Amino acid sequence: MDEPQHVATYLSRNLIALRHARGLTQEALAKSSRLPRSTIANLESGSGNPSLTVLLKVSNALGVPVDELLAPPRAKVRKWSASDVSSQSRGTGVTLRPLVPEPIPEEMLSIMDFEPRATLRGTPHLPGTREYFTCLKGTVSITVDGNRFELEPGRCPRLSRECPPRV
Repeated sequence: MDEPQHVATYLSRNLIALRHARGLTQEALAKSSRLPRSTIANLESGSGNPSLTVLLKVSNALGVPVDELLAPPRAKVRKWSASDVSSQSRGTGVTLRPLVPEPIPEEMLSIMDFEPRATLRGTPHLPGTREYFTCLKGTVSITVDGNRFELEPGRCPRLSRECPPRV
C-alpha cells in the first residue's frame, strides 16, 4: 500500500498533468470545480490534504474518476515477453493468442497461427458484429456465409454477417 506522502505526490503530478492536458489554468479549474484557487494550488504543491468532497469536485471538473487523480505514475511504454501472453489451441492445428496482452473493452484482437492444412470452425457472433481477417503470411482459405475467400498476405476482407464464419 502506498504511503500518504506518495499519494500526495501522485495527486500533485496527476492534477498538474490533467489540468495542462485540458488547457486549464488553476483559476479556470478552481472555477469549474467551485473551489478556491488556493485549494488547487495546495493540491498541486503536494501540501494539500483534500477531503473526499474536494477530490470529487476536482475529478468531476476534469472528467476523470477519483482513482485517476490518486494513481501512481504509469509507464509510458511496457514491454511484454512471450511468456506474458497466453495462447490456446483451437480446431486442428490452430494456435490463438491475443494481439494486445491487456483486454480492450468490447474488442477482440487475436492472432491465429495455422499449421499447414489446419482447420477451424467459427463460433456464432451477435448480430451486427464486424469481423476482419487478415492474412499475414502464406495463404489461407476462409468461407463465410457460403462465400469462399482465398487470402494472400496483406488481404483483409470485411466479414460482416449474421452467422458464424467457417475457416
